[in-house]
Amino acid sequence: MRTILFVIYTVLHTVYTLYHLLIVYILGLMGMKEEQEARITGTARNWGKALVLVSGSKVQLEGADLVPRDRAVLYVSNHQSYFDIPLLLGFVPGDKGFIAKIELARIPIVSTWMKKMHSLFLDRENLRKSLLTMREAIDILKGGHSLVIFPEGTRSKGGPVAPFKRGSLSIADKAKVPVVPVSISGTYKILEANKGFKIRPAVVKVHISEPIYPWELQPGADLAEMVRERIVSTLDE
Repeated sequence: MRTILFVIYTVLHTVYTLYHLLIVYILGLMGMKEEQEARITGTARNWGKALVLVSGSKVQLEGADLVPRDRAVLYVSNHQSYFDIPLLLGFVPGDKGFIAKIELARIPIVSTWMKKMHSLFLDRENLRKSLLTMREAIDILKGGHSLVIFPEGTRSKGGPVAPFKRGSLSIADKAKVPVVPVSISGTYKILEANKGFKIRPAVVKVHISEPIYPWELQPGADLAEMVRERIVSTLDE
């Protein structure tokens, strides 16, 4: 019953966001960019938070005060579940887009909102397009918009944190923005740990670590491994 109610609520809530999308377009036509960005951020935050809470799950957040508020950042997170995106939208402070897999670009309404949030869709099967996407990511960060990346490349579903793809973190250094490591524990228990498509409540923990400034590191330092170690060390599992 919980799973059925969750699916119904998700569909209805997602369709309801079309009302806010209309307001976003109107604000854009009126040249009210700040109000437009605020509406996008608020709608995305409410949508993400609602999906996690409707699953019956509880979220414990640590380190929110460590996120710089005066500049864009690159959030780097481990990836356990489909619920990671709504979790980060709903509970981690600040506006943010995602560097997401190309498949998400095919989901109606959701893909439109992701584009409005300055998200990018990465086609890992096409090297040329991947490089162009990373160049766009640098421009977005330089433009003052934060991004989230999952450098494992796929969901761990509760397994060990896979090695990080080093190239994906280089955009922070090129854009001169801090890297904010984010550890996610427990989202896979909501869905991926269950047989079939079943939603079950879980206690989800999010730990935000102190920012890392890539340009301050010693030459030859392995930023990807440094961030991965920090995330692994703060996982509560």
